[in-house]
Amino acid sequence: MLEEFRKFALKGNVVDLAIGVIIGAAFSKIVDSLVSDIIMPFFGALGGLDFSNYYVGLNSSVTAPVLEEAKKQGAVLAYGSFMTVALNFLIIAFVLFLVVKGINRLRHNEAAKPAAPTPPAADVVLLTEIRDLLKQKTV
Repeated sequence: MLEEFRKFALKGNVVDLAIGVIIGAAFSKIVDSLVSDIIMPFFGALGGLDFSNYYVGLNSSVTAPVLEEAKKQGAVLAYGSFMTVALNFLIIAFVLFLVVKGINRLRHNEAAKPAAPTPPAADVVLLTEIRDLLKQKTV
């Protein structure tokens, strides 16, 4: 069983997946910073689209204007946080769409390049020589 697990764990697909997950985790920090530090401030400057403090108090004792203070006062339905995360997701999905589209375009350009002609196999060359010799004998 240990040998079977070792074969499974060392397969190329599993190792590639592990590397992809690690790179994805590192990439997610970059994308989070892009969204929260670069893109979202533009939305905030354009129309005050900061949803982070939008909430509904679930009891009458919640009266604070800021979400963090309201959470201390009682139960809240923080729909603004959800809206912010959903907007972040849409931005991230769009950026990744553009990245994948660019990569596919590069791959398509590479595939469109004409391949160098492959030399004929040795048996084809030999058969061609035999054919030419037979033509010379019949003439």
